[in-house]
Order: sequence, then C-alpha cells, then structure tokens
Amino acid sequence: MTVDSRSAHQRHQNEPIISKPKLYYQLVKPGIVYSNVMTGAAGYLLASKWHVHLWKLLALVIGMGLLIAAACVFNNYIDTGLDEKMERTKKRATVSGEIKTRHVLSYGAILLVLGFIVLLPTNKLVMLIGALAVLFYVVIYGVAKRASVYGTLVGTLPGGASLVAGYCAYTGKFGLAAFLLLLIMVFWQMPHFYAIAIFRMRDYRAAGLPLWPIKRGIPSTVRQMRLYIMGYILTAFFFSVLGYAGYSFLIVIVVVAGYWLNLAYKTPEVSSEEAWARRVFKCSLVVLLVMSVMLPVSKLIP
Repeated sequence: MTVDSRSAHQRHQNEPIISKPKLYYQLVKPGIVYSNVMTGAAGYLLASKWHVHLWKLLALVIGMGLLIAAACVFNNYIDTGLDEKMERTKKRATVSGEIKTRHVLSYGAILLVLGFIVLLPTNKLVMLIGALAVLFYVVIYGVAKRASVYGTLVGTLPGGASLVAGYCAYTGKFGLAAFLLLLIMVFWQMPHFYAIAIFRMRDYRAAGLPLWPIKRGIPSTVRQMRLYIMGYILTAFFFSVLGYAGYSFLIVIVVVAGYWLNLAYKTPEVSSEEAWARRVFKCSLVVLLVMSVMLPVSKLIP
C-alpha cells in the first residue's frame, strides 16, 4: 500500500516529534524482541544445566533477537492497511509515512541477514527454527489472522520458537523436551493473546480481524482461556515428571499459574470485561517471567 508522505506532517501542533532512531526502534516491536531473548536464554541455560559456552549463548540471543526484530519490521509493513484503522497503531511510522516503504523493507532485510550471520556459531537446527519462525510470523500468521478465528493459534508457533531454539542450541536435536517446551509456549500465549483481544476489541473490530472474541463472543473466549491455562499447568507437570526440569519449577508454576487460572475463573461482568482482561494479561507476563527464571534455576534447585 502506498501512503501519502504528506500524512507524516498531519500531527497535532502540540504533539512531540519522535526522532528517526526511535521510530526505527519502535518498528522492531521491542517488547516482543526482549521477551524472546529472555525465553531463548532460559531454554539454553535449562539444556546446558548452566555449563555455558558464552559465545554460543550470545550468538543465540542476539541472532534470534535480530530475526524476531526483522519479522516484526516486515509485519509492520504488511499490516499497514490494518494499522491505519486502529487507534493504537494509526500513528506508526509505516502508516504515517515517516519512514519510507523502501527503507522499512531494507531495514528488515538487513536485520534478517545479520540475524542468520550471528546465528552461525550455534547449529543448523537453530537456524532452521529461526527461518521457520520468520516464515510463520510474517507469511502464514499474516494470512491466517485475516482469514480465520484460529489465526491466533497459528501465531503461537513462531512465538514459541526462541525457547525451543535456546534448548536446541545446546542439545542439537529436537526431541520430546523441545516439543513440550513448544507446547508450553502455545498454551501460555493463547490466554495471553485472547486477553489482549478482549481489551483491544474495538481496534480489532475496526480493522476487520476475525478474532475469537469478536466472532464467538467473550464468554466462549473466557472458557477457551481457562482450558489453555489448564493445558499450560498440565504440560509443565509432565515436563517436570519426565525429568526435564526440577520439581521446584513445577511447584512455583503451579502457584503462579494457579493464581492466573483463578483470575480466569472470576467471570467478568459486561461492564468490567476490559479491566478483567487487563488483569489476566498482566498476570500472564508475570507467569512468563517466572517460568523463564525457574526453568534454568530448577537445574540448580531440583
């Protein structure tokens, strides 16, 4: 889509001008990049049991961070037409034209190439996981979220890539443990994203996205969220019982995810659905942080 560059100047006179470096920084969706770097490091430390090859760990987290950043840049470009319809995203540089299309694409390409170069010291499996994550996020998820209520589920696959890549960077193989880590991330992401979909429903409805809360209603979405959180706890249970993580991991996860599940069972009134969804969303971030800490720590405190 071509955006008239004059729209870049249609700002409110009191609105602060954002510097170009900050605009480029925002294009990579830093929150997504940082969370993926965190889970990637957690996966590596878990697999290595803290026997760290420093350069390989740095190559992993920086390389995966660059690939995720590249995917987010390309996603911003592809979603320009959607973003201009949503209040939250209509001022993005890709919508306003403050960064030209060719510069956005060049930026994404540079990040992508750098990411693969930095990942070279890891192994071929990690590079394959990274490539699939970019492909799924940019192309397959990009199509699915516009076409189906199951688009969110498709989006959980690239979302779980960094944790799996971190584990595989040390082991060099994709086994049952790596599959369970992917499943854990799938189960964590679904209630996380559904909570976002609920408190940003007006935006997503304006963009015409067929998300589950919009098409199937909030009561159905809440039931789905509960099931996914239960799946998250159950998968964490098997991960510990099979010896991939210590029981300290399981105990802590049962406590924090149990609290998360309790929030999900506090069925919101129609007038408080948005506030309830924000609480569930914030709790999901705590769960992710605790999980990322406890996975490797459980190898020190069984």
